[in-house]
Amino acid sequence: MGRIRNPEPFAARFGIDPAALAQLGVLDPVLNVDTRLFIDPLLLPQSGVSEIASGASSRFHDYFADVVRLLQADNGSKGVAWREAERRLIFPEVRATCLGYGAATIRGSAFGPVASRKLLSTAAEIIALGIDDPDMFILIPLLEDGIGPDLISDLTANVIQEDLASLTQRVTATLSIPSEPFSIGSGTYRLPRNPTETARTPVLLVAKDTLRRLPVASDWSEVADVTAHNQALRIKVNRLIGDIWSARTRKNRKRLRNAALASKANLMSLLDSLHGARVSAYDIASDPDGLLTWRVVRETVASNFPLPLSGPSLPDDAAAARIVNAIIAQFRTLVEKQGLWKLMWHNGKHHNEKTAQMIFFATADAYCKANGLPMTPEAETGSGPVDFKFGAQYDRSILVEVKLSSNTGLEAGYSKQLQAYRDGALAIAATYLVVDVGGMGKKWSRLMQAQSTVHASGSTVSRLEYVDARPQKSASKRRN
Repeated sequence: MGRIRNPEPFAARFGIDPAALAQLGVLDPVLNVDTRLFIDPLLLPQSGVSEIASGASSRFHDYFADVVRLLQADNGSKGVAWREAERRLIFPEVRATCLGYGAATIRGSAFGPVASRKLLSTAAEIIALGIDDPDMFILIPLLEDGIGPDLISDLTANVIQEDLASLTQRVTATLSIPSEPFSIGSGTYRLPRNPTETARTPVLLVAKDTLRRLPVASDWSEVADVTAHNQALRIKVNRLIGDIWSARTRKNRKRLRNAALASKANLMSLLDSLHGARVSAYDIASDPDGLLTWRVVRETVASNFPLPLSGPSLPDDAAAARIVNAIIAQFRTLVEKQGLWKLMWHNGKHHNEKTAQMIFFATADAYCKANGLPMTPEAETGSGPVDFKFGAQYDRSILVEVKLSSNTGLEAGYSKQLQAYRDGALAIAATYLVVDVGGMGKKWSRLMQAQSTVHASGSTVSRLEYVDARPQKSASKRRN
């Protein structure tokens, strides 16, 4: 989650309707928090955005076709052509898209020399088998450790950044968004400036239909999902290489890498699996993984469900504790009585713990801002990061840890983890907030027992709070 401070969605900061961005086919990014979506190069050709479907798709293919030609010309000598190919495979991070794993910042990782050499070496092995398909560069992350979804997305964004700039320039002009000239690649484009960045940084808007939760080529299970319809292809790949669909561990990946590079036929079968895949973009409207729901909560909860709390502009210990307890109580009411539990579920499955934490963050942030109480998500305590730290003073803070009932370490989180955080942060109070999504069993009674044990020992007791986020029946169904 990271130390998110005052998240600023692009549309809100520039005073435009988010629906207008959606109608133009682009994501409304948060300017100072990375959105955990990634550009998938396999989605470029089928985009409904003209700058992407034609310009970006062709540019991506041509870029890597040039690298293939350089490696073919080098023929294993590792001379001038090799070094030029290596240079072309070093990609700086593209902060302007606001995508990735940066969480509390838009500064993520970059595709540097180590990843570049790994990519280059494997590409040379593939070319030695007699394969010159530029799409090998989409395939290689499946065969190599250390090349994750953020690097694939950064690689893609680097190659197509002029097309992203062209798209952003068009959207900016259409919606009359303030802009200024930025040099991108070999061109100059009028783009919005990111006001949350100290250094002069543009915003590059990204087509929604090129975004996925994970790029297909970052994980074997993603390949399995998008090729599930093609039984013949699966049988062919299994016959040549083995069961790639269940590859989850580093050991399996190494074995599959060796099998895939054993022959041209094996590699071609994998390329065929990518070419024949039915790849679909992340459904931003329904948000099945709960990646964006917290934004809606943060923008609406304080106005729709006001929580008036009077107190000084910088609350003292007692006032701060009262505000935190009131926020937790309000969060419980919103989840249990106002339907906020629905945001923690999709198609009968609950979202992960991060989503619950982000929804609590959105609720708490809105009320903290209205009541002058500073809050820091994932604040460092000296014993690791606690989910939430309320209060401005280092040694006068209040900690809140949010856990799902499905968490296998639920009890240890209270009796060991939270106590360590509390000691490290010199906190005046701490609360362990358990969100029930099922699977509670006897965990709550054991938590109560653990609390009693702490109390009996004379140690400072951390509060236990319960929120029922299990699916509720409608009123009409409850009557029947």
